[in-house]
Amino acid sequence: MIDLRSDTVTKPTQAMRDAMYNAEVGDDVYKEDPTVCRLEELAASKLGKEDALFVTSGTQGNQIAVLTHCRSGNEVLLEQDSHIFYYEGGAISAFAGVQTRTLSGVRGEMNSDELELAIRGNDIHEPETGLICMENTHNRAGGAIVSLENMKAVYDVAKKHAIPVHLDGARLFNAAVAKQCSIKEFTQNADTVQICLSKGLGAPIGSLIAGSSEFITRARKWRKRLGGGLRQVGTIAAPGIIALTEMVDRLSEDHHHAKVLAEGIGAVVGLEVINNVDTNIVLVDVSGKRMSSTEYIDKLSENGIKAVSFGPSVVRFTTHYDVSSQQITQALKTINSL
Repeated sequence: MIDLRSDTVTKPTQAMRDAMYNAEVGDDVYKEDPTVCRLEELAASKLGKEDALFVTSGTQGNQIAVLTHCRSGNEVLLEQDSHIFYYEGGAISAFAGVQTRTLSGVRGEMNSDELELAIRGNDIHEPETGLICMENTHNRAGGAIVSLENMKAVYDVAKKHAIPVHLDGARLFNAAVAKQCSIKEFTQNADTVQICLSKGLGAPIGSLIAGSSEFITRARKWRKRLGGGLRQVGTIAAPGIIALTEMVDRLSEDHHHAKVLAEGIGAVVGLEVINNVDTNIVLVDVSGKRMSSTEYIDKLSENGIKAVSFGPSVVRFTTHYDVSSQQITQALKTINSL
C-alpha cells in the first residue's frame, strides 16, 4: 500500500531505533532524564524560547497551553477550522472550562481587524478573552502557510490587549522549510508554541511546548495533572533529538512530492485540486467522478492507495518520509486509471 493518509504514519528510522535502544535515561518527573533534558534544551533553542517541555502528543501540548494560559470561564479566540477546535474532542472545554469563539479565516489566516472586534472582557455579561490561538501550517486549509505578516498582525492585536497567543505549530517546520527561513521568524509572533515530532519529522511519539521559563514551570504541573509525568522517558525522547537535528531539511522532499502529486491529479478528468499546495498536503474534490469521498477512498484502497476523507467530496493526500518519488509516480498512474 502507498499510504498517503497522514505524515503521522511514518516508521522510525534505524537511527531513531538505535537512539531509543541506547538512550541514557532517568526519572523525568524528578527532571533527571538526561535525554529528555537535552531534547527540551534543543527545542527551546531552535524555537527561540526560554524553556520547553516534552509531552506525549500535540493535543496534550495544546491542552496544557490552554490550561496554563487561561482561567475557567475564559473565552479562546481561534480560526473556525483550527485543529484545537475541530479535532481535539472539545478538550479545552472539558478540561480548562473555557469556551471557544471561532472566526472565519482565509487559508487559515484570521483577519486582525475582525479579531480585535471579537475581543471581550469589560462587560460582566461576557467572558473575558483569555487566549488567542493560531495554527501554522493549517491542516484543514491544506497545509497552508499562515504568513509572517498575518501572524504579526494577530500578535500585535493580542499585545495591545494584553492577551497571550499560543501557536499550534504541529507542522511549523514545514512552513519554515517551505519559506526558507528560520523557524524563529514564526515563533517570535507567539508567546507559546507546540511542535509535533511525530508528523513530518518522523519520530514515533511526542511533541514539545515552548515558552517562558515561568510558563513552562506552570505547564509542567498541568502535565502532571493530566497524567503526563513520565519516568524513564528518554527511550521515546531520543528519536525527537534526531527528528530536530536530521529530519528538518528533508521536508522539502515531501513538499516537492506533494506538488508533483497535485500537478498529476489536476490533469485527471473528474478530479480537482482545491488548495494551493504550500507544503505536504493535497486536497482533491472528487465529485466529478460521481462518487463521495468515502466511495473514492474505498476505490483507492482496492488499488493500493490509502487516503482520508476531508469532507463529503474532498479527499486529503499527505506526503511524508515513507513515500518515495517512485511511489508518487505509481500513485499517479493508479489514480489516472480509476
